[in-house]
Amino acid sequence: MLQPAEWAAAGIPLLRNPREVVTGLHIRHLPTPSTAVVAVLDPDERLTASASFIRRAAAVDGWDFRNALLAQLRRVIPHDLRRRTPIRTAVLLYCREGEGRWTEEDGAWMWGLRDACTLHGLRCGAYITLTRDGWRVLGEGRGGRRPNSASLPTEVGVAVEGDGDAKALPRPRLGARKALSHSAAV
Repeated sequence: MLQPAEWAAAGIPLLRNPREVVTGLHIRHLPTPSTAVVAVLDPDERLTASASFIRRAAAVDGWDFRNALLAQLRRVIPHDLRRRTPIRTAVLLYCREGEGRWTEEDGAWMWGLRDACTLHGLRCGAYITLTRDGWRVLGEGRGGRRPNSASLPTEVGVAVEGDGDAKALPRPRLGARKALSHSAAV
């Protein structure tokens, strides 16, 4: 498990536009509490591949989280182990109950993400929590109120308002149709 100070000292690259990344992943995967979304970004921060899965109700264990993340990465994108230095970056969005501040579970996810990235030849990127309060990039202090874990379900391009009316959403700029073909939800 990683502590927030260890994560901050690890030199995790900052996202240029975290709101765009969070919104794009939320639109694609519609995470609910206990859902993890792992995404791979190219050097220009465009979405290359992503996968989402539900966390099993078990003890908080970084090894289990690492194995789950690695399995999802292997499903959606080939490894980059032959490269001298990683060019793609993996980020993790975890939707959970509770407040947005750091928990031991977050520390286990952070450790799992860092280790899975090493084993798949990727740079370790941001760890983002999504709670009722909104989203937060841990270790950076950046965040926002929307989307949040209580956001109404959306489809790509359409959001349902509280009164039941459908509203068109702006098209996400996180990648093209090719990226959607590399997305998976379990």
